[in-house]
This record gives sequence, C-alpha cells and structure tokens, in this order.
Amino acid sequence: MANKDSFTLEEWKSVMASPMLASMAVTLADPSGIWGMIQEGMANARALIDAKSDAEANELIKALGSEFQTSEGRGLAQEKLKSELTGKSPVEIKAQVLEQLGEAARILDAKAPEDAAVFKAWLEGVAHKVSEAASEGGFLGFGGVKVSDAEKASISDVSRALQNA
Repeated sequence: MANKDSFTLEEWKSVMASPMLASMAVTLADPSGIWGMIQEGMANARALIDAKSDAEANELIKALGSEFQTSEGRGLAQEKLKSELTGKSPVEIKAQVLEQLGEAARILDAKAPEDAAVFKAWLEGVAHKVSEAASEGGFLGFGGVKVSDAEKASISDVSRALQNA
C-alpha cells in the first residue's frame, strides 16, 4: 500500500491538491453564490475529515486525510493550487484543474497502482458530494435543483480526466 513516502515532494503536492481540484471543478461549473460556495467548500472538507476517520477507507486516502489536518499538509496543497491557477481566467482555471487532476491520476497509476482505482473513485465521490451540497438556481435556497446540468457535466469531466490519464 502506498503512503506519503511513496511519492516525491512534487508528486505528493499533486496528490494532496487532487480533492480540492475535484471540488473546484464542480464549483466552477455552476457558481452558486457565497453561501453555496461555503456549503460546497464544507462538503470538500467533510470528505477529507471522513477519509481519515473511515475505518474501511484505503490507507492512501487516510494518509491524505491525516496530512490535511496539519498546516504543512494544507500548505502543500495550497502551494500547488497557487502555482498552477494564479492569474488565470475562470475558463483557464477549469482547464487547468482538469489537467492537474489528470496529472495526479498519472502519478497514482505510476507510483500507487494498487491504490489508484480506489483513490480515483474517491475523488469522483468528492466531486459528487460537492455537487449535492448546495442547490443551484432558485431564490434564497428555495427552488432550483440539487445538481445542475453544468455540475453533472463537470463531474463527467472530472471522471474523464482521472480515467484518461
């Protein structure tokens, strides 16, 4: 089973950033205002907390969840995101997010082949949880849909990026 030591620092940064990237792909697809963004961000955080505490979770996913509980771990993920996304338009960010997810998937396939499929499925699950965190459309939380067509399309994009690595 793979763990943090299975990767170089740059590779680990990519793996660490991957749940945030999966979350961003969905949020960028259909921004739902400040409250929706907060709910979606909380869904991403909850997925990371759950990963660490789930007794049946894959060891690599648990390692990532544990790492996110440290300021150093969060800093690595944030550093990767800043280096790849700063100064880009929303359209460029979405393309870069998908490219970076593909990079993380390639790293997982090469360095953690026994964990890669489970980890990628978990990332897709993170994207689904984020998409369901806030209703899209409507007014003040009333009406709208739980998962918009744009979010569904973005989840498909995330899946393709992870599988076509």
